[in-house]
Amino acid sequence: MASLKELRTRISSVTSTRQMTSAMKLVSAAKLRKVQDTLLQLRPYVNRMRDVLLTVMYSVPEIWETCVYAEKREPKRVLCIVFTSNRGLCGSFNGNAVRKTNELIQSKYSQLYENGCVDLFVIGKKGADLLKSQGYKISNVDNNIIERLNYQHASQFTERLMEQFRNKTYDVIEIVYNQFKNAAVQEVTAEQFLPICIHEDGLDTEVLYKNPTMLFEPSIDEIVNDLIPKILTIDIYRTLMDSCTSEQGARMTAMHTATDNADELLDELRLTYNKERQAAITEELTEIESGANALS
Repeated sequence: MASLKELRTRISSVTSTRQMTSAMKLVSAAKLRKVQDTLLQLRPYVNRMRDVLLTVMYSVPEIWETCVYAEKREPKRVLCIVFTSNRGLCGSFNGNAVRKTNELIQSKYSQLYENGCVDLFVIGKKGADLLKSQGYKISNVDNNIIERLNYQHASQFTERLMEQFRNKTYDVIEIVYNQFKNAAVQEVTAEQFLPICIHEDGLDTEVLYKNPTMLFEPSIDEIVNDLIPKILTIDIYRTLMDSCTSEQGARMTAMHTATDNADELLDELRLTYNKERQAAITEELTEIESGANALS
């Protein structure tokens, strides 16, 4: 059984830890509210942009035969971008992204990876450390874009990716990230970024099918050349916002659980301390009474 001094030390240590986790929970909750509002405002815009792209696709399907960003090539070199965090204490947030990356590589690109034709670009220090610990070779790490997250930096990052695809440095670019559902739920997702692959789920395609013939001003080529880079940029920005929001939600949930666990542990320690203290007092009183009886 631990001594009273050891119990007091443990109580003091757990109390300090609880104060830290409680403070981190409040900070994460404040950050979550801010980034969540931005994300929820951004999602309808992203979906509407995809509606516009579908309109073009169904109206002039032959345009995709000449669109460089829709060109489907035999995968010879693949880039996988993994969105993680720079800081820990966010539960399974980073671990889930790393596991999804491993599943993606093993299921779709195992042979290319063995031949050294799959490059990993990791956003966030923690994800890079986890992947390195599992034996993966990291081609590039960016720790800054999530620290100064804004549309301009997302645009610059997207332009580099589009240039690498245009130059055929990579034939396929995949992204792995945590998609925000709510503060307690983040769904780890793997999506093909390039070549463009439009999913119709949740989009208003009924209108598109009813109105297949449309007139475009300016020309369709100008619209596509201007529209697709914007859609790709806003998609990367939305992915960064999803990952950032998921990180804050995961950290808030983890710190909430840690605070509750600390409260339970403190209750147990204080109960044990009081029992031991009462036992020590009782023992001292018994010794005093025995000594008094012996003297009388």
